[in-house]
Amino acid sequence: MALSTVRSTDSHDAAIAAEQQYVTALHQRLDTLRARTVHRLDEALSTVPHNPQAIGEREAQVELYTQRLVALDAAESGLCFGRLDRRDADVPRYVGRIGLSTEEGREEPLLIDWRAPAAQPFYTATALHDLGIRRRRHIRTRGRTVVGIADETLDLTDAADVTERSGLVGESVLLAALNASRTGRMTDIVRTIQAEQDRIIRADHRGVLVVQGGPGTGKTAVALHRAAYLLYTHRERLARSGLLIVGPSPTFLRYIADVLPSLGETGVVLADLGGLRPGLRAAAPERAEVAELKGRLAMVDVVAAALKGRQAVLDGPAQITLDGTPLRFTKADAARARSRARHTSRLHNEARPAFGAAVIGILAQKYADTLGADVLGGAGLLDRQDVAALRQEVAAEPAVHALIDRLWPRLTAERLVGELFASPARIAAATPGWTDAERRLLHRPASAPWTPADVPLLEEADELLGVDDSAQRATARRDRQRRLRHAQETLDLLHGSRSVDNETEDESEELSAGDLLDAEGLAGRHDEVDTRTTAERASADRSWTYGHVIVDEAQELSPMAWRLLLRRCPTRSMTVVGDVAQTGSAAGASSWADALDPQLGSGWRIEELTVNYRTPAEIMAVADQVRSGNGATTTAVRSTGVHPWALGVAEADLADAVAEAAAAFDKEDGTLGIVVPRERLDAVTSAVRDRLPAVATGVATDADLPDGPVVLAPEAVKGLEFDSVLVVDPAGIVGEGARGANDLYVALTRATQRLGVVHAGALPPALAGLAPR
Repeated sequence: MALSTVRSTDSHDAAIAAEQQYVTALHQRLDTLRARTVHRLDEALSTVPHNPQAIGEREAQVELYTQRLVALDAAESGLCFGRLDRRDADVPRYVGRIGLSTEEGREEPLLIDWRAPAAQPFYTATALHDLGIRRRRHIRTRGRTVVGIADETLDLTDAADVTERSGLVGESVLLAALNASRTGRMTDIVRTIQAEQDRIIRADHRGVLVVQGGPGTGKTAVALHRAAYLLYTHRERLARSGLLIVGPSPTFLRYIADVLPSLGETGVVLADLGGLRPGLRAAAPERAEVAELKGRLAMVDVVAAALKGRQAVLDGPAQITLDGTPLRFTKADAARARSRARHTSRLHNEARPAFGAAVIGILAQKYADTLGADVLGGAGLLDRQDVAALRQEVAAEPAVHALIDRLWPRLTAERLVGELFASPARIAAATPGWTDAERRLLHRPASAPWTPADVPLLEEADELLGVDDSAQRATARRDRQRRLRHAQETLDLLHGSRSVDNETEDESEELSAGDLLDAEGLAGRHDEVDTRTTAERASADRSWTYGHVIVDEAQELSPMAWRLLLRRCPTRSMTVVGDVAQTGSAAGASSWADALDPQLGSGWRIEELTVNYRTPAEIMAVADQVRSGNGATTTAVRSTGVHPWALGVAEADLADAVAEAAAAFDKEDGTLGIVVPRERLDAVTSAVRDRLPAVATGVATDADLPDGPVVLAPEAVKGLEFDSVLVVDPAGIVGEGARGANDLYVALTRATQRLGVVHAGALPPALAGLAPR
């Protein structure tokens, strides 16, 4: 998908203005409905019930209007997100979070609820099966302001002049450009693209589907349209369980968010690997060899061994003094308590209460022995109350709690993994058979920030730790019992307000609140209602399991990352999109079989996209010289007549030469990406900014991709594309990356129109044939 590769600014701005006018009218209608609902809620709250039945009726009204207000408030964000232009109707159909009718009796509703059958084409129409839709428009809003639109024209049969199709963006531009040639061959190619993409979009959701395709084959477009198709086709299931889309970087996720088909009131969560853990943003850079080591499946045993090592025994006896009485807690005592806790077969934190009880019991027995009593058997000088008091005395002693914390600490995943990496001794104990060099790679200071490669390890630790929520559950039980007692007292008062002796026959037949509700039901009315969307609940819950997972640039995932994602989707309903010829990570896949067989066996299938309709043949002829033997072979079908060039300069002049070339490209239409080795990011950005102040930079910039130039390292450019691309110091890119040739291949294939290479020193042999500028 392209970044608006063809656009007429005037018509685009006019279209935004027209949509703004319509969206404003929709919000005015929403305000009217909200005001009416608030008025009715106020009336219901101000009503004074005269009998128990009226109490129930008023509560039902309050609940109804409150829920309606919640729905209206939720619809405020992204109220209207789509428009359908149909072949057989002049009036467009707008799609949004809720349905809005018009009081004037307009034939077409102001807004169609995304769940309504009439909205189905917005999610399921494709170029091959357009369902009567000429154009699908995605409307992006911020608050009540329309900030962008993106059009997909599904009927390209009359695209004689691409330059007149100013509303087209993304793959519609490229398909129209192919079709505009009016040759039978190009028409066949467009049909081939549409057919192979449509087949994958509509494929069975069950099992793991791998979509392999080279640059420009539309992998991301297919993945996102498949997300929309599945969310609508399996709406009830995915509305409950949600859908997770995983991308390679925050920059990529922001990029697809702009062109992602609007999915309405959905459970769609977008995340990169570093953002998959709730409450943690793991974005620190890491050396390739360290990330590769952390990505090995052997780390499962390392984390388990690290945890086992925290369930300690004593090197020597510990002494606890209770009321002046010294008690010895021996190594054998610690081993006995640990054995009891482990035999509960609970996770570490969940077994901690059992360990604590064992320690307290052992110490209480020792304490009782000094008094001549058997606290465990209940015999001797102490009765049961004395025994309970003795245990409480032991349990209240701070030194006992310190001993429990020392031998069986309450751990978080961050504490377990962080303290493991900070301690060479703990690393050595958890990695038998490893070399000293490998162990040194894991060692880092306790204050070091988290990296994306740490996230699967933290998740693995959580699977072993569990949560000791016994105190919270006890508090919840007490609160629930209190509310039940209060509810029962209220019902008893309502029953008592009616004197059976004084009732008339009609009054005796009336239903009271006590007839309609029991204490459980009345208490439940005060339970907090979770108004969060599925996406909000899923993104905040580490243990959430999704109905479907889509992974873009999946070739970059390590074995540990795959383990994490498969845990999030136990049904194995996944769409995996990527190209193993573009793998840049040392921990990534050399082949899909190597990546998936250890996790899934034969439980996956593969589809291939074979037509490269984005990258011109002139550029692919150069890039194919760099490409490794892995990945599917694709055929480039576009030819622009513009050949890539190379410019060799002295090392001292490199940054300035890049700035000059960027300024020349900037005068042409479209977007510009400048791909540089990480070590040159600052110097090149500074030089380009002197010529083009609007330049943006970063490995994973927090801002949206700008209209002006953007300077990125090879790993951050993955999945993106630009009209023009400058590749800087290709030899440096090859030498810097763990799979440098693949990184260079990615950089060369980001351009949809023009490609230039600026270098100091010799070019890599594969690029030696580039024509000089």
